[in-house]
Amino acid sequence: MTVCVMAVVIVGANFLLLMERGKTEGRRYRVEANRVVETIREKGLSDVKTSEYETITEVVPLSSMADRGKSFFEGEGEDYLIREVNGTYYRIEYRSDVPESSGHTIVVMNFVLAAMSFFLLGVLFFIRQKILKPFSSLVEVPYELSKGNLAVPMKENKSRYFGRFVWGLDLLRENLEEQKKKELKLQKEKKTLILSISHDIKTPLSAIKLYAKALSKGLYPEREKQNEIAVHINQKADEIEGFVSQIVQASRGDFLQFEIVSGEFYLSELLSQVKEYYKEQQELLRIPFEIGDYADCLIKGDLDRGVEVLQNIMENALKYGDGEVLQMEITREEDCQLVTVRNSGCQLQEHELPHIFESFWRGSNAKKNEGSGLGLYICRQMMRKMDGEVYAEMKDGMMCVTAVFRMV
Repeated sequence: MTVCVMAVVIVGANFLLLMERGKTEGRRYRVEANRVVETIREKGLSDVKTSEYETITEVVPLSSMADRGKSFFEGEGEDYLIREVNGTYYRIEYRSDVPESSGHTIVVMNFVLAAMSFFLLGVLFFIRQKILKPFSSLVEVPYELSKGNLAVPMKENKSRYFGRFVWGLDLLRENLEEQKKKELKLQKEKKTLILSISHDIKTPLSAIKLYAKALSKGLYPEREKQNEIAVHINQKADEIEGFVSQIVQASRGDFLQFEIVSGEFYLSELLSQVKEYYKEQQELLRIPFEIGDYADCLIKGDLDRGVEVLQNIMENALKYGDGEVLQMEITREEDCQLVTVRNSGCQLQEHELPHIFESFWRGSNAKKNEGSGLGLYICRQMMRKMDGEVYAEMKDGMMCVTAVFRMV
């Protein structure tokens, strides 16, 4: 298709140039004669220089022809033209054998067009081999990942355009596969736990039913025996309550597992990534966002997890704030660096503040906003794994959530 288009362009350009050549061929002397006439009219004969023209050889007024003993109109229409300028007749002699330069122009034009065509074909071939062909092998990858085909590793690609992209997709595949294994393991453990506890509950429950049946039939008329049975029932009920507590504890356990890569990073790296991440969003929403002054320092922990913590806090501020005030303040206390996100418009009740870091808990101000109640819970879990902490407080009507990072 591209070759056909280029061929049409070249043929069309040649056709137009040949048409133009046909119009002007043999008439160049007329064009130059008109230029001579204009020069005589405006400046005089003395300013006409035949060396500046390709076809004009001489310009002679009527009086000079008489001195030469020649007829002024001799050979009219063959090698000269007669023009009247300012009341005087001039004989403009020309050469009709001057070769046309359009043939050379056509050669140059075709050479340039051919060079451009080859260059364009080279660029298109490069794009096909280095971009389109590698990309075509990746088209099915997202679809396969969505179907859960996570076991087959992706082929390595050394292309500088897609090498990092392929590496990232393969890393995503590995993470999804690992998460799938963890989820299956967790589900198996939960199922085993529930089956085990259900079996254990049956024993005290059967004993309670037997005691209740015996009492209902009056098998123990003695008061002392009845009290003894009541004590046994209470003990069995305590056992069941213990099993129920285990189930509740298991359901509230750390069902999310976070991998923390312990290391060191600069505070400026952390803040610059967060600022860059929200730069476009702040401009679209027209929400002013400021980061206070700070002194750069080294921080312990995982940079990616630290960015994730601040992003979760920022998302909460954007979701539940009114957009009038959104600030990030950095302070230092002893060996800790405190990063506080402040936002206005928080409608959370004071007594709800201690619960915001619990899993699946959502405040009274979250009715109109979708969410899982896990954002701040995840923040606390990650910060504690990095030997840090996160807490929240209300100051002057502002919601303040602070992430505490340990300094090196």
